[in-house]
Amino acid sequence: MSLGRGFRQLWAGSAAGNLSDGLIFVAIPLLATSLTTDAILIAGLAAMYSAVRLLVVVPVGVYVDRFDRRTILWITNLSRAALLVIMAVLFAIGLGSIPLLYIVLAGVGILETAADNAALSILPSVVPANKLDQANSRISAAQLVADEFAGPPLGGFLFALGVAVPVLAAGGLYTAAGFFFLALPRKGAVNALSSPRRSVFREAADGASWLRGHRLLSGLAVVGGLASVAYMMPFSVLVLFAQHRLGLGPAGYGLILAISALGGLVGSIVAAPLRSRVGYGWTIVGSLCLGAVAMFALAFVRIPWVAAALLAAYILHSVVWGICVGSLRQRLVPEGLRGRVNASSKVLGLIGLTVGAALGGVLASSLSLSVPFLVSGALFVSCGAIVRWLFRSDRQSSGSAKTPWTNSAPGPTFN
Repeated sequence: MSLGRGFRQLWAGSAAGNLSDGLIFVAIPLLATSLTTDAILIAGLAAMYSAVRLLVVVPVGVYVDRFDRRTILWITNLSRAALLVIMAVLFAIGLGSIPLLYIVLAGVGILETAADNAALSILPSVVPANKLDQANSRISAAQLVADEFAGPPLGGFLFALGVAVPVLAAGGLYTAAGFFFLALPRKGAVNALSSPRRSVFREAADGASWLRGHRLLSGLAVVGGLASVAYMMPFSVLVLFAQHRLGLGPAGYGLILAISALGGLVGSIVAAPLRSRVGYGWTIVGSLCLGAVAMFALAFVRIPWVAAALLAAYILHSVVWGICVGSLRQRLVPEGLRGRVNASSKVLGLIGLTVGAALGGVLASSLSLSVPFLVSGALFVSCGAIVRWLFRSDRQSSGSAKTPWTNSAPGPTFN
């Protein structure tokens, strides 16, 4: 079913940008290993990238609400392309360095944060509200194919041809994404704040305040933070689990990760029809329960193909969760606050990822490799119970009355 020309442009731009992301996150670590063997400097690239995104996510949300989102999308992608081309030229003339990689990756992280928020915020202006589940599913499928299947192996192949080749290819893809976004219908990207311009801090506080006052979405944001902790605890030590419990080498580890991504593709296919049949509440709770079962089972499994299947089930849960919660937020948040509310929710998720990584390492080293998986499963069960309560409470409080966050109708019911 066609979702319109505007969605096709948005989808194509997102797919090109995600493929470029896949190339970059293979190419930059490989570039780093060509300059140094210092594990701290190389690992620091990923740590710095996460820290930069956490620092800028809130002010970025303000600017996504202040300015034309279509313009943000094409400018951020063309800017990423320019950064990569400059880096490739500097490496070609012998001026490549670790500090240069840090600077470029920080810039890419900031621009990616803005592009991701703008894409989420503009989607409800491009497709009708009743098509958001389908639209988010198609974008998630494209992201999985680009990031998990096509990007990493293509990045490695291009790097073998020349150190600058994947960087230039990524720059070309970001350029293509920028032009796809530039072709978005102007009416789908218009977003102007009606209130007088205030400080970034105060405008960011408006988004956080709105989210805090919305029982359902604020609860889902908190659950998202807890789910991020539950996700990162086992995944921070997954490579050790694969080596010591499954007996896999690097190739085997890469293979089970590739197989697990298939679960995400299945999730992107089933999310919209499942939500249509049983409702947002049961779909989200069911996905969290699936995540819990996968984590509990992984704590005891020793057979690689079983572990791959369980990881696929886990990724399926994650994609269904993301599609449903993202669609709910797009439907319920007012147009002029969407960027700031997205940012406030994202902060909790990023904090959860950081806390989860630290907890996973501590639990695995002090107890055993199984403990992060068991604790993760318990957290997912708790998240499912909280979501069940949130939807029942929301239905009881809204009833058939009008509510300020739905304009004229009660909120989405549990079933």
